[in-house]
Amino acid sequence: MWEEDKKQQWAKEMKALLEEINRAVKDLGGLLESNESEKYRQRYQSILQNAEAESPPPDETNRKGKRGRVRRTKARNLLERLREYEGDVLRFMDNKNVPFTNNLAENDIRMTKVQQKISGCFRSLDGAKIFCRIRSYLSTCRKQEVNLSQALQMVFRGELPDFARS
Repeated sequence: MWEEDKKQQWAKEMKALLEEINRAVKDLGGLLESNESEKYRQRYQSILQNAEAESPPPDETNRKGKRGRVRRTKARNLLERLREYEGDVLRFMDNKNVPFTNNLAENDIRMTKVQQKISGCFRSLDGAKIFCRIRSYLSTCRKQEVNLSQALQMVFRGELPDFARS
């Protein structure tokens, strides 16, 4: 948001705060103590309060004959979502199992969408299941830092990577 609309100073501050929290979480091994977590929450809420002045809600009093929701700016939409989903946005501070970003999850579904875009669809349900199984295996190997070409070689030899043996 900061990059799109230079007038939104609060968005720059929020980005810097979230990156600072992420560094603190990493430095402490993936979890903040409750008093540290609360300090960051207060700063988060303070930024959102200041954001109200920079991104006020739309004026709904001068509407004439238009139905539906009043159009909001991108900055206002972001502000409202950050306020409404504060617990979800900051969950990574208090739960080791929650990553800072969802980039890995988004990357996991991207190839399926690319496949659909290129061919329009899967020709059969079995083909889709096979595609998803292969993508899932490769994605898991990548996350477990297993070389993908070695992972494929292991599959063809009937072997499993160390993480899959239990």
